[in-house]
Amino acid sequence: MATHQRDSETSDQRDPNSNEEKARKAIRAMKGLSIPPEVVKPVLKNLLKLYDWNWELIEEDNYRTLADAVFQSQDDKKPTVEGSTSTNMNTIMQKKRRKYIQPDDDMEPRAEPTRPGVQSDHSSSLSQRYSKNSHNIDDITKGMEKIKISLIDEIGLELPKFIYIPQNITFQDAFVPFSLARISDGDCCLKCTGNCLSRRVPCACSRETGGEFAYTPQGLLKDAFLDECISINREPQDHHLFHCQECPLEKAKDEHNPEPCKGHVLRKFIKECWRKCGCSMDCGNRVVQRGPTCKLQVFSTKGKGWAVRSVEHLPKGSFICEYVGEILTNTELYERNKQSKKNERHTYPVYLDADWGSEQVLKDEEALCLDATHFGNVARFINHRCFDSNLIEIPVEVETPDHHYYHIAFFTKRDVDPYEELTWDYGIDFEDVDHPIKAFECQCSSLYCRDVRRKAAEPKCKGVKKTASGSTNRGLNYKQVH
Repeated sequence: MATHQRDSETSDQRDPNSNEEKARKAIRAMKGLSIPPEVVKPVLKNLLKLYDWNWELIEEDNYRTLADAVFQSQDDKKPTVEGSTSTNMNTIMQKKRRKYIQPDDDMEPRAEPTRPGVQSDHSSSLSQRYSKNSHNIDDITKGMEKIKISLIDEIGLELPKFIYIPQNITFQDAFVPFSLARISDGDCCLKCTGNCLSRRVPCACSRETGGEFAYTPQGLLKDAFLDECISINREPQDHHLFHCQECPLEKAKDEHNPEPCKGHVLRKFIKECWRKCGCSMDCGNRVVQRGPTCKLQVFSTKGKGWAVRSVEHLPKGSFICEYVGEILTNTELYERNKQSKKNERHTYPVYLDADWGSEQVLKDEEALCLDATHFGNVARFINHRCFDSNLIEIPVEVETPDHHYYHIAFFTKRDVDPYEELTWDYGIDFEDVDHPIKAFECQCSSLYCRDVRRKAAEPKCKGVKKTASGSTNRGLNYKQVH
């Protein structure tokens, strides 16, 4: 009877190209590393969603990507009661990770002893391929953040050359004054204690967001605030654009005869409590200043260089990280770009222009931008996606009420699945031929891609308005070259 039942399996199940057969092969490959199916299956499911059911990316190099994702998922799980099955599994996986993926530089990877009924050739081949030409890094932050951020090289890219910094740092001429004297009593909450979000009446620090805090008690952005920020980004012409009397961007190009300002988007700010406030560091209105808390990972891609993903589910409104780099004046940036070599790798600048319209004329040392080419954090690896990216950048005031300087914080626009790449819309104008750093050919694959060079070979999208992100100085960078 059992024989008859096996013979009656559909041809689809027997077909080596079917999803079921491919899944069985993947599970068998991991079994060679003594990884049980119940550990492999959820990770494999997430990877298939991430790669849009492209089995080639999972099967290549003897299931290297799958094995690494399994090891990473087990590293991220915290042990339960000592001696439990979960703890024992964690211990086993950590030993195998050390044995196969991260051997000492001067040692060859050691093959696992053959056990009865298990072939070791496949697992040994997998482990040796893993350690060859890989540049896996346990923590790119070198302990500077509260969490580790790993780097996984899946295709053999050149390691990025930069110095990790967790906070912005002034290059030279930028005027960034941090002083208690500049913060008036009306711009802080001196009398607050504990958590400001627990107060019946919001304190003074909520004034920037209309008398209500932007955060929920769970540390997420409130839907109404987030949705309005998304609307401003997507359809700025329906909100408010301002034009500088003397645009700092144009003055940097030609001080004596600058072109008219192309326009800037007036953005909504979040104001967080700071040193002069009486609340604790655990206050719910101190999210960005506490740094990233979600489990991030830098990984290599084909065609887009390095990228960033989360290894855990992220709900809508989650804080990811801020964009960190050197604080430059626009003149310093312009001169740096002119002096850079033709093929030198760099990132594009992020202009801090969200409030340039509040003054008629800005001094050079007050018109600032961020450059993460040589000094930066994990945000320098986040890739661009036109229009429908899953992250949004929001200005955050922390140390000073002066909006010449502020933080650029990234939040999720929707729920994000584990191992889904994190992206944001750089606001690139692909037609800006005068920009000192020329635009790249967009690889975002979005249906709303603004790169006309790619659109020429693809069907045009109907019903999509051209936003200011494609025609104004949004102040965001084009392509992160790592």
